[in-house]
Amino acid sequence: SIRPIAVGRRNWTFAGSDAGGHRTAALYTLIETAKLNRIDPQAWLADVLARLPDHPARRVDELLPWNWTQPQPRQIAA
Repeated sequence: SIRPIAVGRRNWTFAGSDAGGHRTAALYTLIETAKLNRIDPQAWLADVLARLPDHPARRVDELLPWNWTQPQPRQIAA
């Protein structure tokens, strides 16, 4: 939806610097791409950020929204 971006544009006129504006645009791109792939952006970003430190660089494509599979909740043995 465009409306939150338009409202935010007024609120974030001064994102700190030009680089701040670029970072905001990159974040919006990630969020909207996840939404287009019918993925909860918050769940996706949380999972990807948690996996990144140990994830092999050659398999980074697994973390892209269109390839990502939500991890199954671990069951605790009784």
